[in-house]
Amino acid sequence: MAQGTQQADSCVCSCVRVCNGAVPGEPVKTDKNSKRGNWGNQIEFILTSVGYAVGLGNVWRFPYLCYRNGGGAFMFPYFIMLVFCGIPLFFLELSFGQFASQGCLGVWRISPMFKGVGYGMMVVSTYIGIYYNVVICIAFYYFFSSMTNLLPWTYCNNPWNTPTCNGVVTPRGINNTLANVTRSLVTGAAEVAVEVVNKTKRTSPSEEYWKHYVLQISDDIGNFGEVRLPILGCLAVSWVVVFLCLIRGVKSSGKVVYFTATFPYVVLTILFIRGITLEGAVTGIKYYLTPQWHKILDAKVWGDAASQIFYSLGCAWGGLITMASYNKFHNNCYRDSIIISITNCATSVYAGFVIFSILGFMAHHLNVDVSEVADHGPGLAFVAYPEALTLLPISPLWSLLFFFMLILLGLGTQFCLLETLVTAIVDEIGTDWIIRNKTVVTGGVAIVGFLLGVPLTTQAGIYWLLLMDNYAASFSLVIISCIMCICIMYVYGHKKYFKDVEMMLGFPPPIFFRVCWRFVSPIIISFILIFTVIQYKPITYNDYVYPGWSLAIGFLMAMSSVICIPIYALYKIAKSEGTTFLERLKNSCKPDVKWGPALSEHRIGLYANPGSEGEVEVRPLKEELKEKEDEKREEISLTIQGSNGSTAHNITPSA
Repeated sequence: MAQGTQQADSCVCSCVRVCNGAVPGEPVKTDKNSKRGNWGNQIEFILTSVGYAVGLGNVWRFPYLCYRNGGGAFMFPYFIMLVFCGIPLFFLELSFGQFASQGCLGVWRISPMFKGVGYGMMVVSTYIGIYYNVVICIAFYYFFSSMTNLLPWTYCNNPWNTPTCNGVVTPRGINNTLANVTRSLVTGAAEVAVEVVNKTKRTSPSEEYWKHYVLQISDDIGNFGEVRLPILGCLAVSWVVVFLCLIRGVKSSGKVVYFTATFPYVVLTILFIRGITLEGAVTGIKYYLTPQWHKILDAKVWGDAASQIFYSLGCAWGGLITMASYNKFHNNCYRDSIIISITNCATSVYAGFVIFSILGFMAHHLNVDVSEVADHGPGLAFVAYPEALTLLPISPLWSLLFFFMLILLGLGTQFCLLETLVTAIVDEIGTDWIIRNKTVVTGGVAIVGFLLGVPLTTQAGIYWLLLMDNYAASFSLVIISCIMCICIMYVYGHKKYFKDVEMMLGFPPPIFFRVCWRFVSPIIISFILIFTVIQYKPITYNDYVYPGWSLAIGFLMAMSSVICIPIYALYKIAKSEGTTFLERLKNSCKPDVKWGPALSEHRIGLYANPGSEGEVEVRPLKEELKEKEDEKREEISLTIQGSNGSTAHNITPSA
């Protein structure tokens, strides 16, 4: 009997170790959430978060803001905003998601009235996910178009070109050897420069390829025209790739990011080495680094720096909370926030060197200033860069590398956007069926995202894409982030949250972050919001001015995420207990009984609640084995026969 008990106890210990992945001396590994899932290791989380934060904006938005706001002088406010706003908010969202092990909806058990903030994050991620994948699909289109001996946007002698087209290379130079190419460029540079200056409006072959062939752009946002089937096909490819990479949730995406998050740096390095060897590259880099200090006093420069930090790190999208929710409870997310934030901003600076070396090369050949060859948004990625690529020897190779890099940068962000939506749905419903069939939810979200993206593949698609980019994720992000800070620091209570972080990490948040969370970051967020309103200008696309009705739709998209907050707050107050409005308000702000660590082994102190949902998987295992052992003992006792040969089937306490 004793031997059987020892064997059962040994079995329990073995099972506990297996379930938790623990080894003696490593208690941190006992917080594995086998029901919901965890990252395979911490490198997967860091790479995924880097891939999420480092996106297309690092390549086209940061360089544009640099030369528009004083070159090297822009770096000063940029890094100040990083230190006082970017990193603190990043750490706040990571610690928030990791502590509760819930997505952007489940974490609002901290104060149920503010759950509308989570819904607002979902709406923002939905908008961004729809148009972001369209940008990726266009990169796919250019990638496939680069699989040729000659890039199709090299000349002006194509059916889609107009009389105003003026290329920087001639067919004669291209069709000869590399030496003839160099010779023709050098000897014809003066003539090309004169022709460019004399023309009232020069359109490059890459611009006409973009407008008249790829997009076949219509004349108005309301004139949808026909669906561009090649782009629609590439959009389907994009969504299939994203779905396959997320088919097993973080278990599959965590493996994919080893490639998607690291290979862009390989491509950037290759392009950097090639870029600095080009003629005129030094001029572009000097323009990039030379500070124009007088612009430091311009409030607009500080506003752009703050908004770029905010946009680049992906705060208030819900993705950071979602990614952190798959961490183990005792993971050092403070260290991770520092690493990921600095890596993201360092990538922007590094990409600036690559971009400006190529822009300097273009400016040299066009005999214009560096600032005149650059653009922002899709125009920089699909007009300026492709034109520069035609000037490089073996241009199809460089084009393949560049657009492959854009695809990977976009996918890294898109993975997290889709996972944010899927995790929020699964956590909110929370049934065993939906947890087991998370792949079905992922497929459903991907199909809906594809269908909603179809209008963006029409001839008016670029107008709608820019409208969503400018309105769907602009000031709404700032409002959502500000309310999140207020809720955690002032409604829930900063002292309680600091203790939560200390319980999770083993040390309290550094005083710098405590001050930033309570005072500095909310002030900076308010600053961003004010200047977003002050600097507002109606959106335009080149010479096209958006009509009023389309701007109204843009504002509705922006408000659709923010309006979730007051609507849900009123709903929650109405449903809360209490006889007066103040009582209902107070009850709706109180943390839910389920708020706290997801696993019961971490629910200590104030969170010690045996009846809470999400008990650690080890406890039911122990209890089940104990119950089986008790049943066996009871069976033995029931079958012990008395001296008269009868069997006792009913043992009472009195007996």
